[in-house]
Amino acid sequence: MKKLKIAQMHWGFPPIIGGVETHLTILLPELIKRGHKVGLLTGYVEGEKARDTYKGANIYRTPLFDLNWLVKRGLEALEEEITKTYNDFFDEVKPDIIHVHNMHYFSEVHIKILEDMSSDKGIPLILTAHNVWDDILFLKLTRGICWSHIISVSHYIKKELMGAGLDEKKITVIHHGIDTKIFHPDVKTVEILKKFPRLKGRRIVFHPARMGMAKGCDVSIKAINLVKERFPEALLVMAGNKNIIDWELSQEKDIAYFVELVKTFDLKDYVFIDFYTLKEMPELYCLAEVCIYPSTASEPFGLTMLESLSSKTPMIVTNMGGLPEVIIDDVNGYVIKVKDYETLAHRIQHLLAEPNVRKRLGDTGRQTILNHHTKEIMTKNHLDVYDRVLSGG
Repeated sequence: MKKLKIAQMHWGFPPIIGGVETHLTILLPELIKRGHKVGLLTGYVEGEKARDTYKGANIYRTPLFDLNWLVKRGLEALEEEITKTYNDFFDEVKPDIIHVHNMHYFSEVHIKILEDMSSDKGIPLILTAHNVWDDILFLKLTRGICWSHIISVSHYIKKELMGAGLDEKKITVIHHGIDTKIFHPDVKTVEILKKFPRLKGRRIVFHPARMGMAKGCDVSIKAINLVKERFPEALLVMAGNKNIIDWELSQEKDIAYFVELVKTFDLKDYVFIDFYTLKEMPELYCLAEVCIYPSTASEPFGLTMLESLSSKTPMIVTNMGGLPEVIIDDVNGYVIKVKDYETLAHRIQHLLAEPNVRKRLGDTGRQTILNHHTKEIMTKNHLDVYDRVLSGG
């Protein structure tokens, strides 16, 4: 395969935190490593350079991709600025492929201009659909744009796209992959314990997904209220929100509710919420005896599942969206019903009480990742799609 020039585009990139952002920090360097040139057009973040590099990839930041700014400013009369930004970006990258992430939502004007430019320049336009939505804008931008191909992050997302009227042949499922050398069972936890002394001597139940109702944070809090009766040393550790794209402006309201729940059940000694850096996450997975992700929404996939399993920490998820595509009940974790905090509590208690079960599920989980979800497998699958699209397949 010839070496490619790839224009990647997404609304956010670190220090913005999120699943797509983390995915890009894995994919871009892997493409660079294989000799391809990569440029990413993304949202501006205060304090960050407008032009930068990340492990060999060129990063271009613009306020026109900052969703938090756009929701305040509105999308009117931006066509000229967006067109100029795209032209400047493409003049620098000179792409063979344009690969966008989640641009089948949020803004019609951004993707319509891009579609026209892609067509005029004869450059294939590939979408990775990390999410689906239930409204007219989603249908319009998913079906109405002439995508050369669509990558779906799960079979669940593929099914939803087909339900919106897309041709199955135009969709390829590529599960996320992770760096198994970063997320592994032998990570030292000295630094995280030094920074957060409250974690010392506690039996950690880790909820790694960002805080929100859709992620089942309220279910986790209700479950730990039951778990503590049998395991008073248990501590629910939750990842707070900082530097996220909050398009619907719902985070503040959700967090206020969680704080009220903690007060209601008097759980201040059993729930610990803080913000953790990407570097600290592998330590937390290793410190945890159980990870939980009781999503109440149809989760597209969930990188945290892979990170947990790669660290040999069993994970409990709900039977929603793409989560059961990785977690198999009583094989590498547990799958429970939505909002069933009692079963969640029982599963947590079982894992805390049975080290042999924890080990069995953890060993199988690590093997699941090594066999199917490494960054190398994911990157090869992406390059196969690029090759197919460029060769007209």
